[in-house]
Amino acid sequence: MPSDPAIPVRGLDHIVLRVVDLDAMIAFYGDVLGCPVERRQDEIGLVQLRAGAAMIDLVPVDGKLGRAGGAAPGAEGRNLDHLCLRVEPFDEAAIRRHLDAHGVAAGPVESRYGAEGEGPSIYLSDPEGNTVELKGPSAATSA
Repeated sequence: MPSDPAIPVRGLDHIVLRVVDLDAMIAFYGDVLGCPVERRQDEIGLVQLRAGAAMIDLVPVDGKLGRAGGAAPGAEGRNLDHLCLRVEPFDEAAIRRHLDAHGVAAGPVESRYGAEGEGPSIYLSDPEGNTVELKGPSAATSA
């Protein structure tokens, strides 16, 4: 790691997802994952949801911003590989009960490496097929 980085990155500020069904995506990120809508700019086609210290921006593909971004996301044209949301506490049973209540299937808990080190995570999909990882604390930070 450089001792004097040219650009002192602190973390992720926001991620932008181009979406087809804005209402379904707001319901998923808002109701299922608990990221409330913080700001809407419907005139340009932008909805911003709070995800802890970061934001998830949703841009409908048929809005002003969305039309500038090209084709809609789909099986052959993804927006990103996945996004990861840090979750604490990471209570697998409670997470699964909540996801099940919303009809959201999730994969197995596996240990994966992230910004804080190795720790538990679960993969699931949002309504438009984007992969979302829910990541718990690393073994080092939870010890």
